Amino acid sequence: MVVGELTQETDLLVIGGGPGGYHAAFRAAAHGIQTTIVESMPALGGVCLHRGCIPSKTYLSLAETMHTAGAAAEMGIEFGKPKLDIDKIRAWKDQVVKKLVGGLDMQAKKYKVERVTGTAKFEDGKNVAIETGGGANSHIKFKRCIIATGSRSIELKGVQIDSPRVLTSRTALELKDVPKTLLVIGGGYIGMELGQVYAAFGSKVTVVEMLPGVMPGVDRDLARPLLKRLDEQFEKICVETKVTAMKEVKGGIEVTFEGENAPKNNKFDKVLVSVGRRPNSRDLQLERASVEVDERGFIKVDNGFRTSAQRIHAIGDVIGNPMLAHKAMHEGTVLADMLAGKNEVFEPRAIPAVVFTDPAIAWAGLTEEEAKQRKLDVIIRKIPWAASGRAVSLGRTDGVTKLILDKDSQRLRGVGMTGAHVGEMIAEGVLALEMGAVAYDLAKMIHPHPTLSETIGEAAALAGE
Repeated sequence: MVVGELTQETDLLVIGGGPGGYHAAFRAAAHGIQTTIVESMPALGGVCLHRGCIPSKTYLSLAETMHTAGAAAEMGIEFGKPKLDIDKIRAWKDQVVKKLVGGLDMQAKKYKVERVTGTAKFEDGKNVAIETGGGANSHIKFKRCIIATGSRSIELKGVQIDSPRVLTSRTALELKDVPKTLLVIGGGYIGMELGQVYAAFGSKVTVVEMLPGVMPGVDRDLARPLLKRLDEQFEKICVETKVTAMKEVKGGIEVTFEGENAPKNNKFDKVLVSVGRRPNSRDLQLERASVEVDERGFIKVDNGFRTSAQRIHAIGDVIGNPMLAHKAMHEGTVLADMLAGKNEVFEPRAIPAVVFTDPAIAWAGLTEEEAKQRKLDVIIRKIPWAASGRAVSLGRTDGVTKLILDKDSQRLRGVGMTGAHVGEMIAEGVLALEMGAVAYDLAKMIHPHPTLSETIGEAAALAGE
């Protein structure tokens, strides 16, 4: 690892050590390209590994275990009331992250990727300065560059206050304690995931969302099983409600609301702000490199991830939606292949999305709402999980599998599902979309019995009816 004052040259400079960045760096280095990666944190992995995907899913798996243990009473097995040791839970999360960080360190050494710790700022179209925090800058001259700096939480301007009681998705995952009452501002997937974690651990959770429903962008029939569970777990979900002010008072945060559905209680031990993410592009001094951004700060790229600057490319959250780690990973791999002279192109027919709530939601391709907006002639076929032998045996009939098919050709246009383990099941739908499968292909494929995946074949078999 390189730190301190230096001036060096590299063939490929990757700015950002998150999923997109390290995938690009490792792949490029495997092709024999001299590669340097700059990351502001001491370890690779980015937000996803350290402050996002991995910590949140670690906590969610524990919350799911607690729910499963409680539900087992109906099956004849009773466990005692869970006793939470927050220090051990946090230590378990840290251990998970440490193991994965160690794996990335090994890969960096294997591929001989040079690592620089610091913050990169462009000096022009072929040089960056690296701020290490010690006062002395180092400099790197590059032949080619990939910007993979990701995104960060959006703040509520004019409303959000600086207080340890006001959490972001990052500080919420530090899990310093479990507040008695928690207000979640924002009804998107991050707020719902973290809300379920804190509810499982003992918080009374209230959610406010300014839109007419939580989980925007998800078909309502897929969201319905989750909403039913959340109604049981949360104190209240208040839609069409806006937060207009916060004030720290003794023992909590006093919140002012606007809207007919506002919570009756306006004081909470802690508040989690989860209203979206913005690209990490502001501090890169992109103008010095003639790299253009749009009005929201996303870097503009063409279909080869080239920016307006000849030598510079960009991938991941910093170029826009969908802001998903696996999308960034694939972009990084494809771009590295392109830079190595391979005949590659980034043209996925479907990018899957998974919300790791309980029950989880997953989808790929067109949603039903998108099909309606495009006025496409489609048919919808669904199988409720009450009809699945595996779901019944698991005590998890709170699910549904849904296919969106072209009416004339019966070609699959979209797939969505809600229920236990759908994050693993969605891959079959993605493959079917990529291969241009029709309903007949899915219906005639032999699915193992009894499994939840059978519901995909059963939904496809309904297409001919």
